[in-house]
Amino acid sequence: MSTPARTAAYDDQNVFAKILRGELPSHKVYEDDKTMAIMDIMPRGDGHVLVIPKAPSRNIFDIAPEDLNAVMATVQKMAHAVVAAFSADGSTVQQFSEPAGGQVVFHTHVHVIPRFEGISLRPHTGDMADNNVLAGHAEKIRAAMD
Repeated sequence: MSTPARTAAYDDQNVFAKILRGELPSHKVYEDDKTMAIMDIMPRGDGHVLVIPKAPSRNIFDIAPEDLNAVMATVQKMAHAVVAAFSADGSTVQQFSEPAGGQVVFHTHVHVIPRFEGISLRPHTGDMADNNVLAGHAEKIRAAMD
């Protein structure tokens, strides 16, 4: 099995690596020994979270299997939590690998977005959400996990 050729190795200065080191702020929703879930600052829907591994990896092609397993267990936990917190009808789970696959930040991450019948995802405009709104959504999701 071959993997796509990469033009760059893992860059430990990416935004998620900086969040994991505490160099950048985030609205943390969940954390365990291998993963962290944070609010997406450019959400495509209310309650949009990102699940990231703590171990460095660029994407699906180089993440260690045990880290991928931990990420997916947290993804499932977050899917349940965001659906409960927002009384959603379902969820969308997305993972993008390499530029051709739509990846923009090169640290493995999985999007978990609560979804509602008849409501489309907002476009990815690059606009950041209001910090207070994100804080409120994070609290709502944490409460749904209790």
